[in-house]
Amino acid sequence: MSLTGKVALVTGASQGIGRACAVRLAKDGATVAVAARNQERLSEVTAEITAAGGKAAAFALDVADEEQVKSTVQSAIDQFGKIDILVNNAGITRDQLVMRMKRSDWDAVLQTNLTSAYLCIQQVIPSMLKQRWGRILNITSVFGQMGQAGQANYSASKAGLIGLTMAIAREVGSRNITCNAIAPGFIKTAMTEVLSDEFKQNAIKQIPLRRVGTTADIAGAVAFLASDDASYITGHVLSVNGGMLMG
Repeated sequence: MSLTGKVALVTGASQGIGRACAVRLAKDGATVAVAARNQERLSEVTAEITAAGGKAAAFALDVADEEQVKSTVQSAIDQFGKIDILVNNAGITRDQLVMRMKRSDWDAVLQTNLTSAYLCIQQVIPSMLKQRWGRILNITSVFGQMGQAGQANYSASKAGLIGLTMAIAREVGSRNITCNAIAPGFIKTAMTEVLSDEFKQNAIKQIPLRRVGTTADIAGAVAFLASDDASYITGHVLSVNGGMLMG
């Protein structure tokens, strides 16, 4: 699944799933533009990639800011000449029961998790159309498929990514551009580490494989869907959840 000669942009790449995706894509030969708000952590990611013989550059980016999205994508294209692969991974949570949820928390999650994906896709598509090749990958969630109490905003944003994925796949498929979503289940990240041990144990009981997933599990799925081996897959939601949700 060589990605040599390809250029990838990964949002939310400073930690967790985004970092793992950036490292894996670089390992498979892609040049990677890593983007996130934390410049210090981004520097660590680029250092890890370059130390392993890969090529990467860091771009400070708040995906909730439309002008920053535009300027960052343009800067990446100016530096690398194109963008072949987009991984929309940036995301936040603002959990609360819906009857107590603040409108600002609803808006923040939808803006960061869903609207940012639309903005990034809109900016990279011209480059993909020019080369008549592209891979758009949206990181959604099992909770965008099955819902989760206390996460109405998060579940809605992730479900929206699934609809966006299918719409984009239909719009650009004729230009050899695919658009797919990856739906992680319970993955060990900084976001899940803060959960109680009781919650974690109950979650594992719902997973047929009886383990929490790793960021490498998600990165492997991303690398596959970004490759030529997945050239006839588009508009698909690939569930990587250990069997937590089937069907």
